[in-house]
Amino acid sequence: MATRPTRRSFPAYLPERFAPTPARPVRAKARVLEHLADIQPHRHDWAQLVFSMTGAVRVNTEGISAAAWPAASATYIVPPSRAVWIPAGLEHAVTAIERCDLRTLYLAPRLLPGDAWAAGRVLEVSPLLRELVAALPGLPDPLPPESADDAERRAGIEHLVLAELKRARPLALGVALPQDARLRRLCEAMLREPGRHAGLDEWATEAGASPRTLNRLFREQLGTSFAQWRSQLLLAHALTLAARGRPMSHIAAELGYASASAFTAMVKRTVGMPPSRFFAEA
Repeated sequence: MATRPTRRSFPAYLPERFAPTPARPVRAKARVLEHLADIQPHRHDWAQLVFSMTGAVRVNTEGISAAAWPAASATYIVPPSRAVWIPAGLEHAVTAIERCDLRTLYLAPRLLPGDAWAAGRVLEVSPLLRELVAALPGLPDPLPPESADDAERRAGIEHLVLAELKRARPLALGVALPQDARLRRLCEAMLREPGRHAGLDEWATEAGASPRTLNRLFREQLGTSFAQWRSQLLLAHALTLAARGRPMSHIAAELGYASASAFTAMVKRTVGMPPSRFFAEA
């Protein structure tokens, strides 16, 4: 009988030692996370961009952000070509869906002001932005002295990072999470194993509630139906699987669909295009 991987939880890795300063308003940090490793919920006074060079990650955010409606409680499932923007002061946690080379940028809030940067969201990671992040020195305080040439190079990289972030296209890959404890447990179970049950009746039986009650809670808590919420969740997982080069039949089976054609119909219904085009454009 196969055993499930062990989930491990770690505190945030000394974020205060990477805090932006007037001299260094953009800081970088690298960390390898094994499969199912968690970075515990935390918050800080600076903004953050988190993505993985290799491997998919899940980012949870909690609490209320100035531009978020109705609250910034959400989960983002992203492959290496995507990043999650986390505004200053927003509580967040990270889970490795698979072994990943995690990269974090810490940015002084003044660098990207305005409502567009006041809420969490998913952004594209261009090849240039990916290489710029990798080129930034990822050292904690106290920092060693820099030569004049090194400081000039770093400042140039920071300037280009901000330019690429401003150009990055936002993507609707976030899945809202409810406040109701019963519905929250159900949503968390679906996030962990989206293909375990295909319909609301099965999930309702597991949750110990009627389908009618759960549908009402989805409407009241999240402003959407169970089917619409689940479709967004499945699209996020499908994009992660597609980024690993998985064939369509494998993606459909892992997400609980009886056939690739049934999965294709869901994608067309949700985003108005076939999976091949959706994955290519996303």
